[in-house]
Amino acid sequence: MKTALNTTSNTFSLKTIFLDFKEITKAGLAISVLFSSIAGYFLGFDEKHPFQWSVLIMLAIGGYCMVGASNAFNQVIEKDLDALMNRTKNRPVPAGRMSPSTALLIASLLTIIGIGLLYMINPKTAMFGAISIFLYTSVYTPLKTVTSLSVFVGAFPGAIPFMLGWVAATGDFGIEAGTLFLIQFFWQFPHFWAIGWFLYEDYERAGFFMLPTGKKDKGTALQVILYTVWLIIASLLPSLGYTGKLFISPIAAVLVFLLGLWMLYYAVQLYKLRSAKAARTLMLISVSYITLLQFVYIIDKFLR
Repeated sequence: MKTALNTTSNTFSLKTIFLDFKEITKAGLAISVLFSSIAGYFLGFDEKHPFQWSVLIMLAIGGYCMVGASNAFNQVIEKDLDALMNRTKNRPVPAGRMSPSTALLIASLLTIIGIGLLYMINPKTAMFGAISIFLYTSVYTPLKTVTSLSVFVGAFPGAIPFMLGWVAATGDFGIEAGTLFLIQFFWQFPHFWAIGWFLYEDYERAGFFMLPTGKKDKGTALQVILYTVWLIIASLLPSLGYTGKLFISPIAAVLVFLLGLWMLYYAVQLYKLRSAKAARTLMLISVSYITLLQFVYIIDKFLR
């Protein structure tokens, strides 16, 4: 009986540790961000820079560590604020399942492992990975309780993963990587403002400023539409022939444009309805949009 209890206890402990690690690194978010890096890698490799499984694996593990480290540092810094919000109060640190020092150790180890693996790909990939962690942790996180401009600052590290894959494949940051960065940069705004809208009351409890006007009003909704339009324009740039080796065919451009109109429709719906449901729908559509856009880019590359 004692052995059975010990086995159950150990199993429970291992499961708890695994679940807490997923929570501290925000595994769901990390994997979705990682997909952008992998998409960028598939767009970047060519005859001059051939596909390498070793690079893809290092990018995948290093990228996860990079995002996981940023999230873990964030949860250490915001542990007291997380305790005030319904969506975050059960995270490992505010809930007391993990000490801040343990979370800090995990974040530090993930940083070292992540940047080390990205450096093994090439120094530029490691540099952008390090910049992402620094901006997210040291600039974006503290600004969240000060100004709504935190979303603008946070859009920089948030836009790095897509271009990171290209840099990992080519070892170069040029117009191609810059265009991928621009696409995901503009995408951040309607995505996060939609989240800030339907979680407005929860963010307000912790004193976070997420919406551009500070309110769920027409001004915020109008900016969501504006940045969605900028996103559509940025997404179509590779069809014009001015973005180097990053190019999409006219058929792919039509599909990308239709995806953009799909997202714009729900941005306009938010302006009309100004409801939490409309904001949540826009958030879900935005996630589908960026994923489908990346698939269109990749499929178009291999069909041409």
